[in-house]
Amino acid sequence: MTKFHYYSLAEASNTHGVVVVIDVLRAFTTAAYALANGVCPICPVGEVEEALHYKRENEAYLLMGEVDGYKPPSFDFSNSPDEICHADLSGKTLIHRSSAGTQGLILAENAVQLLAASFVVAGATASFIRELNPDDVAFVVTGTYRGRDGDEDRCCGEYIETLVRGQDVDSKPFLDRIGTSTVGKHFLQGKAAYILKKDYELSLRVNTFHFCLPVHREGGRLVMEKRGCVYFTLR
Repeated sequence: MTKFHYYSLAEASNTHGVVVVIDVLRAFTTAAYALANGVCPICPVGEVEEALHYKRENEAYLLMGEVDGYKPPSFDFSNSPDEICHADLSGKTLIHRSSAGTQGLILAENAVQLLAASFVVAGATASFIRELNPDDVAFVVTGTYRGRDGDEDRCCGEYIETLVRGQDVDSKPFLDRIGTSTVGKHFLQGKAAYILKKDYELSLRVNTFHFCLPVHREGGRLVMEKRGCVYFTLR
């Protein structure tokens, strides 16, 4: 039987084997909407300058992301699922930088199978893990930084874990925890200018997409592409 382990963002470098890096608000919700909207692929990076370097190499690349929640100068898109799902992105390569999610992917350098996840791809992620049938799965709860509790990501991991175990589960109790998490409260209270109500709503749409978000290394950089998964009936 698969065992599940939970790590904070600071502990991500200690993970190995099958590693699922979770960022519900908003990085990997935004990434899923981008891939659904025609992006192929997404290249996650850690720093703004790294993203700009890729842009200098190929002006056709688009830059998406945030620093402390806000879109950096010269970036094409912020870290907003609402913004990205309305853009014409067919066939585009997207360079993605975020303060938590992409950092977790970079830190999980010892992973044999690396995945990004959020609620919109939770069922497909669980199905893929079931196919792998690993002895262990490591969840990286990226929201645990700067004093934040990260429960919006922890509850997503626990939801995926329950699905992998094959248990019938109602998603509502898990989704309710997003609103009581540190960052969830910020969204509901509109504490910053970058916070959009629609982003929050899109992030709570469970199992929106029938694909998961595997990440691999290619030519020294991380590459995220969607992988279609057929998954069981979920509530």
